[in-house]
Amino acid sequence: MRGSTNYQMQVLLNELEPKAIESLFWKRVLKDLKKPSRQRRTVNVYKIDKYAREGEIILVPGKVLSLGEMSKKVDVAAFNFSGEAKKKIEKANGKIMTIRELLQQNPEGKKVRILG
Repeated sequence: MRGSTNYQMQVLLNELEPKAIESLFWKRVLKDLKKPSRQRRTVNVYKIDKYAREGEIILVPGKVLSLGEMSKKVDVAAFNFSGEAKKKIEKANGKIMTIRELLQQNPEGKKVRILG
C-alpha cells in the first residue's frame, strides 16, 4: 500500500498518528482515512439529517455530498464537502469544519459521532 498522494491528506494523517495512539476514536478515524480514495466514505446530507441529533457533531472520514435536505442544526467535520452540501448544512445553521479543525477544537473526540 502506497498511501495517499493528496498532500492535505498526508498532513492530516501525520497529525492524527500521535492522537491515534492515545484515543480509540482517532484510531478509527485514521484507519478510515488511510483507505484508498475509492473506498473512502461518502455521506449524503439526508443521511446526516436522519441519524444526527440536533446540535451534535458528526465526523465523516471522507466526503459529504448534497443529496437530500438538512433540517437540523448539526456541526459536520469531513475531509471534503461538495459545494451544495456546504450550503445546505450552513442554511440549517450547522457549522462546516475540516477534520483538522475538529482535532484542534476537540482533541479527545468527545461527543462526536462517526457517520458513513
